[in-house]
Amino acid sequence: MSETADRTVIGRTGWLFGGVAANVRRAVRSYPSDFRDGFQAKAIASVVFMYFACLAPAVAFGGLIEKMTAGQLGAVEMLVSTTLCGIVYALLAGQPLTILGSTGPVVIFIGILFELCQRWSLPFLPTLGWVGLWTALILIVLAAVEASRLISWFTRFIDEIFAALIALIFISEAATDSFGGLVDGNTPKDTALLATVLALGTYMLATRLARFRRSRYLRPLARNLFSDFGPAIAMLVMTVAAAYYHPAIVETLGVPNEFGTTSGRPWLVDLASAPLWARVGAIVPAALVSVLLFLDQNITVRLVNNRKNALTKGFGYHLDLLVVGVLVGVCSLFGLPWMVAATVRSLNHVQSLATIEQTGDKETITSVVENRLTALVIHVLIGLSLLFLGQLQQIPMPVLFGLFLFMGVSSLRGNQFFERLLLWFVDPERYPADHYLRGIPRGIVHGYTAIQAALLALLWFVKTSALGILFPLIVALLVPIRFSLRRFFDDKYLARLDNEEEPDQERDAALGP
Repeated sequence: MSETADRTVIGRTGWLFGGVAANVRRAVRSYPSDFRDGFQAKAIASVVFMYFACLAPAVAFGGLIEKMTAGQLGAVEMLVSTTLCGIVYALLAGQPLTILGSTGPVVIFIGILFELCQRWSLPFLPTLGWVGLWTALILIVLAAVEASRLISWFTRFIDEIFAALIALIFISEAATDSFGGLVDGNTPKDTALLATVLALGTYMLATRLARFRRSRYLRPLARNLFSDFGPAIAMLVMTVAAAYYHPAIVETLGVPNEFGTTSGRPWLVDLASAPLWARVGAIVPAALVSVLLFLDQNITVRLVNNRKNALTKGFGYHLDLLVVGVLVGVCSLFGLPWMVAATVRSLNHVQSLATIEQTGDKETITSVVENRLTALVIHVLIGLSLLFLGQLQQIPMPVLFGLFLFMGVSSLRGNQFFERLLLWFVDPERYPADHYLRGIPRGIVHGYTAIQAALLALLWFVKTSALGILFPLIVALLVPIRFSLRRFFDDKYLARLDNEEEPDQERDAALGP
């Protein structure tokens, strides 16, 4: 969509909670079909794949947050929060295809807040609770005044950078944890080699099976089943392979042996134990994390609702933000990590429910099984996993990181920024006949791409540095940076490069007769 068209779609009522009410009316109309449409084989495949795709980062981020908070939060809190927020969101959100989860920037923010509490001798969980309550209030106010319409200014230029950043976080995490043992010198070579084989095996098998629908072998029904269940089959095969390979032992899923808080504390946080000045002052970090959650939520929902995904039931930006705000408040009362729309998991959820047509090298989504049932069942299963913590410990972590790698690479597919980046290494005589290359000088295309690459590098630097708490502000600054490009590029070139849609003639040609 163009910038103007997108602003028209999101719209504005001008009334407090008017946008939320409009989203509720839209959601109610399709609510019964949201459950009926989930009873399909493709939905079953999606549940199996996405269960592990959501469980793995929940556990991984749970382990990370345990280190960053000296054991005050951990994997159990992360799983409980993922379950609670995922179920509520699946039932109440306007766009249930979006998957809530913890994200790298949110975990890093919580870690920075812990360090500040240590420095100022503040109780961490009560302070986190007050920051969360202020954040919840800010998000609810933003939903009430229809602030999500501002996301219309986040054009494709910004969407591509943000999606690439989140995908690179997944790829980087998978590469570091799966292949790091080969070079660190501290890991036994047989263990390091097996970890690498399991991760790459999971990734390659999942990728091959995901593309099996284009094979000439077997009937269409069988090809589609192998393709839909590809990631789940890959995980099962590589887990069995690891179980039979006794000489080398790899790390398995790091979950506790029994259910309970990581530190043994009561579940309800004692908010009164924070000093008065901290309760009031918590609004400052709350303002920053509110910007982060607002952008994370709305950019992800915008990517889910991209026209290329061929969704038909509409969206719910304002209602979704309200639900997230309320959930942030509830999580803060119980000392649980905050959840927000998770970009890679959400896009993979849409992909797992999509029917895709292949025309040459182009993949076109023709329809998506839009439903609430898959997200609901996924998070119910994650909750039930808390009853089988011992069994989950048998899943090798390299297999899950292979799944991370598959998800990260899959989410890059169709990212025009990534495609243009690869053109730097392609013979100009062999450039594809894409619409954004026709009638635009190569220097303009490469210059535009170079600016995106530089901004992506800046975001990565800020995220991993001591300035991590300022990450949401850097993301917000992408908007004025995008509009400042008019000083350097002709508007007609910008319009074509930043346009979400292919011209009608090219799109029709790609779909075929």
